[in-house]
Amino acid sequence: MSKSPASPRRLALAGIIAAVYAGLTLFLPIPQYGAVQLRLAEALTVLPWLIPEAVPGLAVGCFLANLLGSPFMLDWLVGTAATLLAAIWTSKLKHRALAPLPPVLCNAVIVSAEIAWLSTDGGEAFWSAYGFNFLTIGLGEAIVCFVLGGVLLRALARHPDFRRKV
Repeated sequence: MSKSPASPRRLALAGIIAAVYAGLTLFLPIPQYGAVQLRLAEALTVLPWLIPEAVPGLAVGCFLANLLGSPFMLDWLVGTAATLLAAIWTSKLKHRALAPLPPVLCNAVIVSAEIAWLSTDGGEAFWSAYGFNFLTIGLGEAIVCFVLGGVLLRALARHPDFRRKV
């Protein structure tokens, strides 16, 4: 891959990742928003471990998916921030087996708080809603990231263009 920060190849790869993330989120007929979700696009959140262009691609893809799929402006910003934070963190990890952990933790902690806040207006029920959301969001994220994301990383790591240079 070219080392130029804005080479056409790097921009195209980030754009493809953004489009795939947004498309999977918007068009799959399974729960993608709310306290119980199985967002299959989150399998892509392990890609920054192997592909640096995935960091901006995932952030843009998540923003587009939330902008077009969620009526809450808070989700556009907080959901995207959680994905960006997880992508940056994942890109810094040394071991492939840990790549799914940042997206699971960031979404369980941050997105769960956002959904609890939206559903309770920050009232007395916030903490119980947060606990429920933490479990459901975290479980869905763990299934997608560790199972599907793990398979994706193992498959891509075998391709010569995507071998990580550590």
